[in-house]
Amino acid sequence: MAVNIEMPKLSDTMTEGTLLKWHKKVGDRIEIGDIIAEVETDKATMEMEAFDEGILTSINIEEGGKAPINSIIAVLDGNDGVAAAAAATPTAATPTAAAPVAQAVAAVAAVVAPVAHALGDRIKSSPLARKVAASLHVDLSQITGTGPGGRIVRADVESASAAPAAAAAPAPSKLGSAAAALAAAAKNRVASPAPSAPAAVAILPVAKADDQIIELSSLRKIIASRLLTSKQTIPHFYLHIEADAGQLMGLRKQINDQAAGTTGNKYSVNDFIMKALINATQAVPAINSSYAGDHIVRFGSVGLSVAIAIEDGLVTPVVKNAETKSLLQISREVKDFAVRAKDRKLRPDEFDGGTITISNLGAWGIESFDAIVNPPQAAILSVGAVIDKPIVKNGQIVIGQMINLGLSCDHRVVDGAIAAAFLNEVKKLIESPALMLV
Repeated sequence: MAVNIEMPKLSDTMTEGTLLKWHKKVGDRIEIGDIIAEVETDKATMEMEAFDEGILTSINIEEGGKAPINSIIAVLDGNDGVAAAAAATPTAATPTAAAPVAQAVAAVAAVVAPVAHALGDRIKSSPLARKVAASLHVDLSQITGTGPGGRIVRADVESASAAPAAAAAPAPSKLGSAAAALAAAAKNRVASPAPSAPAAVAILPVAKADDQIIELSSLRKIIASRLLTSKQTIPHFYLHIEADAGQLMGLRKQINDQAAGTTGNKYSVNDFIMKALINATQAVPAINSSYAGDHIVRFGSVGLSVAIAIEDGLVTPVVKNAETKSLLQISREVKDFAVRAKDRKLRPDEFDGGTITISNLGAWGIESFDAIVNPPQAAILSVGAVIDKPIVKNGQIVIGQMINLGLSCDHRVVDGAIAAAFLNEVKKLIESPALMLV
């Protein structure tokens, strides 16, 4: 009996995977527990384990190919010596008997949508979208909304205006009697096509011959999607404050000198700032929350998401129960994250449980920046470089080692006073770093 091997869902946000490498070839004997392939998800590269045994009779996705979750990527003979029947997942280039059916369904759907609007269903659209549609003579019933809940937004109207006329639907006789009736209803009830409107300004680039086309990785796709969602749906506000990191830099040197002969761990500036953030979160627990529609979730522990840059994007593994961990534990855990992140070896569970994020661009010489909130969290701390600059102390101008801290917040959860209290707590701990070690 043939056994299908399917693309597993290896993370909560995964929709497809890329087959980076097959460890087995057609004809190989597979045992339960064997590592058969390496799969790239939107977060990491994972080893894929066999849960059945038998002879590998078919590989449907070659190395470098992509496959949706639950699609068939290979077939075993099921250990009974019977070769698998044609179980390959159809691809776009492979014609199947189902293709005409799918085309008919698509054609019916194209007719049904405007008919539903014409029969009196309310078209969900923003006031601005309706205004732009009127000015461009665009029929809202012909548009599929991309806003929250399928709502038509201004960009949808402008895209529809700029798009060429859709190809004519197949003749009703080819769609069956039900489709024909729908087409007749549409013809009778839907207004005549509006006159063509001026094309909107294109917002996507057109590649020239000497331009390079870089295909989006799974990671870059999910980054684009999540950050767009964050900026469109989360009302951000931003605060900044400067802290004198002179005492922290001195303490760091002392601890590193001591650690050289004991633990061997070298502490970074970011290690201390992460510890300050964790302690400040405990002091101002309202920052450690998330918006949940009709209520707010205030988390009982701190899951510190740490932004780590890799070749094609950014990942945010989580230091779980961070409030229970020492500075040494946090330092070692984040160093391990950084090494494995670059090799795409982080596990999906290491991205779960984040409640607040830290992003540090100080190593690149950036003095200050505003980060985008990492949904569904309510706050992200942005950290700049330690810069020598003149400051006033006790009425005297001296050189201080200053660091800029930024805080981006979800205003649905966090108000300005709470954010300010949190940011001042982080500043206090940086300027008096011994307090975060007791």
